[in-house]
Amino acid sequence: MVTSTLLPNSRTESDGSAVIRVLSYNIRSMRDDTDALARIITACAPDLVLVQEAPRFFRWRKKLARLAAASGQVVLTGGATAAGPAILCSLRATVERTEDVLLPLTPGLHRRGFATAVVRFGAARLGVLSCHLSLDSTERYDQGAMLLDRLADLGVEHAVAGGDLNDRPEGRTFRLLADGLQDCGAVAPWGGEYTWTHSEPPKRIDAVFATKGIEVLGCGVPLDQPGVTRADLTAATDHLPVLAALRIPIA
Repeated sequence: MVTSTLLPNSRTESDGSAVIRVLSYNIRSMRDDTDALARIITACAPDLVLVQEAPRFFRWRKKLARLAAASGQVVLTGGATAAGPAILCSLRATVERTEDVLLPLTPGLHRRGFATAVVRFGAARLGVLSCHLSLDSTERYDQGAMLLDRLADLGVEHAVAGGDLNDRPEGRTFRLLADGLQDCGAVAPWGGEYTWTHSEPPKRIDAVFATKGIEVLGCGVPLDQPGVTRADLTAATDHLPVLAALRIPIA
């Protein structure tokens, strides 16, 4: 399903709650068209960008900083220090703290990690986590449980998590997260559904989740977002991004 109604813009409401945009995006280590990637991020006007497969090797900090600068963001945390996940943010966010977490290494599999932060948008306080879960189903499920534990350990009432789950909505890890959190794409579908189009049928394996007290205003692939073109989506990376608009209550 594709809906073309635009998501609300970021703003602070009269009651002090914050409407924010959160973009989750697997950028394939910036091995593709970085200009197209920056154009997509800029057009989505996010307050937070939850990145997966950020550069991890030679001059990785400089590469991630260049992407952030080209798309109106700053680097908040993550990258090689979180084994790939990272968080970018707009200047609207006030940062309280950050932490990069390396997950237990299974021999023969890739190291995984979480990039995490606590930020404020005015009086609204938010925990944030970016993840890229394992291709191995057993390890992936364990990492899903660790994700829920890590969100709880942030010590905030409201939190958002997003990333490349390597699992579909009917998978047990996806269901584990959706049982404990709101699957934003299911609560308020908007835009396109599928984030991995290199298979038949295409799959929704990237998602944004929010804790129960957050109002989900819309979430999906920004196919009809002004400034986002099909050509750029194809050129930027092998995944399609997920954009969510959320209303965060005051702390």
